[in-house]
Formats: sequence, C-alpha cells, structure tokens
Amino acid sequence: MSDITIYHNPVCGTSRNVLALIRNTGEEPTVIEYLKTPPDREKLVQLIAAMDITVRSVLRKKGTPYDELGLGDSKWTDDQLIDFMLQHPILINRPIVVTPLATRLCRPSEAVLDILPRPQLGAFTKEDGEAVIDEKGQRVTKS
Repeated sequence: MSDITIYHNPVCGTSRNVLALIRNTGEEPTVIEYLKTPPDREKLVQLIAAMDITVRSVLRKKGTPYDELGLGDSKWTDDQLIDFMLQHPILINRPIVVTPLATRLCRPSEAVLDILPRPQLGAFTKEDGEAVIDEKGQRVTKS
C-alpha cells in the first residue's frame, strides 16, 4: 500500500495529470474519489491544517454552487464554509495530495512534484500537450 493519497476527481484534467505524475514515480497512490467518498469534518479540517492554507483557499468556485450560495460574502465563518463543503463536496478544490513530505492542494498539477518522495521515472506530458518532465525524469524548464 502506498503512503501517498490523492483526493481525486476523475473528470478534472488537473487531477488526472497529478495522478499520472504520481504514477510516473512508480507509486500507486490511494485514490479517494472525494465526490463519491467525501472526507468527514475531522478529515477535512485536518487536511486544511496540514496544507497550512485558509479554508477559503480550498473553496472551488468554477462549476460549483459557490455563487448561488453567496460564499464570496465575508460573513461566513470557517466552520460555516466547511459545512458548505461537507454538504456540497464539489466545493472542495482538488486535487489534494498527501505524501510523507507534505500535504498540498496541487494546482497547478506540477505542484505535486515538490512533495513526491520518489523521482519521476520518465517523460511526462500533460493532457493539454505541455511537456513537464523530460525523458531523463527531469523537469522541463519553460523559456
């Protein structure tokens, strides 16, 4: 069993790219499709704390009921925002990756490279055609 976990949405291109980058290290992570199996309150609070980011930073706006619920209003407390995420898991931004090195919201997908304990094994190109890792397993530098 891997010591890497990804909170994944298979419909999301960024999430698919992150999962593929993890697998490109030879690891098979624990994949939690968080829309089917959302984290409970304790786990969500733990993940946010481990990422050391604000609750608002985890809120996803695009393709969610964010606007309809008025979540941009500063009146909502962190606890209330977490309640909304528990009621509507699509509001949880993704992918969240947990490794022995750190827990991170991996947007853009290359952010996962900083927390993977093993190196990339070969070339990797994102779904949009952008080369990220070369044939030697090294990051491609953008010019």
